[in-house]
Amino acid sequence: MIEMHQAVNSSEIEVALVRGKSKLITCKNIQPLKILHPNAHQNTCHLVLTSYGGGMVSSDVINISIKCGAHTNTFMGSQSNTRIYKNVLNAVTEQNIEGDVAESALTVVFPDPVVLQAESRFRQSQYWEVGPGGLLFLADWFQSGRTDSGEKYLFDTYLSEIKISIDGKLLVLDRFNFAPHENIADSPANFGQYQSMLSIYVAGTPDDLRFKKIENKLLEIRSETQPALNYDAGEQKCIISLTRAREGVYILRAMGKSRIDLQPLCAGLMNLLSAPELLGYNPMKRKF
Repeated sequence: MIEMHQAVNSSEIEVALVRGKSKLITCKNIQPLKILHPNAHQNTCHLVLTSYGGGMVSSDVINISIKCGAHTNTFMGSQSNTRIYKNVLNAVTEQNIEGDVAESALTVVFPDPVVLQAESRFRQSQYWEVGPGGLLFLADWFQSGRTDSGEKYLFDTYLSEIKISIDGKLLVLDRFNFAPHENIADSPANFGQYQSMLSIYVAGTPDDLRFKKIENKLLEIRSETQPALNYDAGEQKCIISLTRAREGVYILRAMGKSRIDLQPLCAGLMNLLSAPELLGYNPMKRKF
């Protein structure tokens, strides 16, 4: 279990419905985190997480509390890859998020990958509470290292815990712990040839039309990527799996040989989320 660092060291974000628009009403930045708030063209509060120096150095701790009020739309992404630099004196770099998605709110969290550089130690936790009629679309993405420089799985440790509750009931508890020096990273039982790992969590109310729209797209992706009987994983640039974990919860997993191999999947999901009944625009188009 990952312990949260609360008290005065927590950055705070609060989004509320103001005159029919989703507005940022609280924004408290604690270094090294910097929260940017570009204008959105539709009824969506657009947030971008970044940091001084473009990454997190050894012993950095970022704690974020985010509250998305009733009937709001919120998109939270990152400015670029989050680079985790090597540890010094065995210190761990850490990021913790506690989020609340209130009644009928839509919250989309889709950052760029966390890049685990050589000798880095990183742990993260995300605890989300989704209220009645709320909808959470959460992407969690990490990269094996600076692959363009030939650095692959040279980090020390990576620990992640994601918990999602709906209407007070815990429905998702996803823990992952990997240390390359204790495992064979390129073994088929672990990551094989793949260097970029993306998980998508969708949690909401099954009869919500927004949830159904996302569900249909996920099922379409699964159908299009269903392997043939003579399937050879070694020839695939990326592989995708989809699980209906519980009623109202889907988990999509994707692994790519590189980040570029996962971009078509990400582009398709962002096009889906740009629908008028969801975000109403594509935040990635503004970014790239």
